[in-house]
Amino acid sequence: MSFNLRSLLSCPIVRATTISDPIYDGVLIVSNCVNTASQYQPLKTIGQTLIDYASLNKSVHSTASLIPVSKSEVPSGRLIFSGTGPLERDYDDVRRFSQAATRAMKLALSAGLRSPLLVTVPNAAHPHAEFVSALGALMPSYTPLNVRLEENKQKLERIGLLSECTSIDKLLLAMEEAFTVSRDVGETDPQRMAPPRVADYIEEAFSGSSIKVEVTSDQDEIAKEYPLMAAVNRAASGIKEHHARLIRLEYNPEGKIDETYFFVGKGVTIDTGGCDLKVNGVMHGMCRDKFGAAVVAGIFKILDLLKPKGIKAIGYMCMVRNSIGSKAYTCDEVITARSGRRIHIYNTDAEGRITMLDPLTRAKDEALHEANPHLYTLATLTGHAALTYGYYAAFMDNGPARHARTTHKIQSAGDAYGQPVEISRLHFEDYDFHNAEGEQADVRQGNTRPSVQTLRGHMTPAAFLIKASRLDEHDQSSANPLKFTHIDMGSCCGEHPTTSTPNPLVALTAGLILPRL
Repeated sequence: MSFNLRSLLSCPIVRATTISDPIYDGVLIVSNCVNTASQYQPLKTIGQTLIDYASLNKSVHSTASLIPVSKSEVPSGRLIFSGTGPLERDYDDVRRFSQAATRAMKLALSAGLRSPLLVTVPNAAHPHAEFVSALGALMPSYTPLNVRLEENKQKLERIGLLSECTSIDKLLLAMEEAFTVSRDVGETDPQRMAPPRVADYIEEAFSGSSIKVEVTSDQDEIAKEYPLMAAVNRAASGIKEHHARLIRLEYNPEGKIDETYFFVGKGVTIDTGGCDLKVNGVMHGMCRDKFGAAVVAGIFKILDLLKPKGIKAIGYMCMVRNSIGSKAYTCDEVITARSGRRIHIYNTDAEGRITMLDPLTRAKDEALHEANPHLYTLATLTGHAALTYGYYAAFMDNGPARHARTTHKIQSAGDAYGQPVEISRLHFEDYDFHNAEGEQADVRQGNTRPSVQTLRGHMTPAAFLIKASRLDEHDQSSANPLKFTHIDMGSCCGEHPTTSTPNPLVALTAGLILPRL
């Protein structure tokens, strides 16, 4: 069955030159100040209208307002001003523009607009405000995949973009397509996006592109090469529609390669918790437990569309279903990983780290033969990360990665482009936590408690991945150090079933890819 992915854009994005173009049925203005907006050259014809309205509505600078305007000023007669609120406080950042643009678009949609024109007034303190604002405006325009398939409609006919920034178009178009791919995979329900269907979607989404797609579907091969991934999928293995898939993506441009990135994403299409069953409604929203893999897919869509030089990228989407049943893997099992290390299972609800482990081990082995490699794991792994950082992704480096300070560069780029990330440090306690407690195993998977009841509950899984994959043999003191960063996405993509924000896709793009353009 085809997904009919004729376009991955929520709607066409059109460059505009004036607010008086009659093809638009409304004008959306985003700014921190009405006076500043009234002096912005493209808006001077309606400057007095904005000032007059602000004198009547003192809340205009922090809300979205539908403002009466004559058709001689705006052909549609519909004008929305959305204020960012203050920008100068210590805790304000460029995301105020995104929030204001989202409010404006929601009001536009509720008012029946189908072809709005977005104008974001530039701000010297935030040079990427127009891009961040445009992403915020596009967020409410996303239509879920199942609705698109069943109704074949879009919320908007087009969105106009009036901007002085000449470089915004290509990046915005690429990011919007990447967001759609990430959302389609990450948000869609566990039947429509069961592992085989994810593989079908990815093959269709990258058909004819610069991205090479390989899908491992043979269940015997998965059991042999990726035994821990197969263990998580064991209870689902009796149902063909739920069979595991390992999806490998590769971007390899012409010319000299200076850096190689490996991305391994958790793709648990639904997480029941397995034998350590989630109860009391905790299973709700676990269709998003595949968002690590979804963001990996988004990264490769960015690579395909922007085509940066000098970097090679390899991605693994580890697609499984953690079901419960007579064949389910259980606590107390000892499973030998691809790395040769024996893993003692303590909690079947800690399935994400072991789903990624064997593909990470493969990526580690490949990295030894690539130019300047850096490995990343991406996962909605722990509630502890969500409680610690809220809607921010947590980055954890091993020694070589910390020495390179790549994560700090990603953090700075994320701040500038409106997707901040947090950095957590690994310490010896995190590694000691995963020491096996008996002779039958080399590494213990975790403990019997939820991460939210475990000290350093989102840091220790990073240490587990390092130990269990033998990345600890490639630390800063070794002959072949390998950079590794674990990203615990926690709840950074948002809460089900609201529209997600693929995170940290923007930060990774800004930090790793944009410097290459």
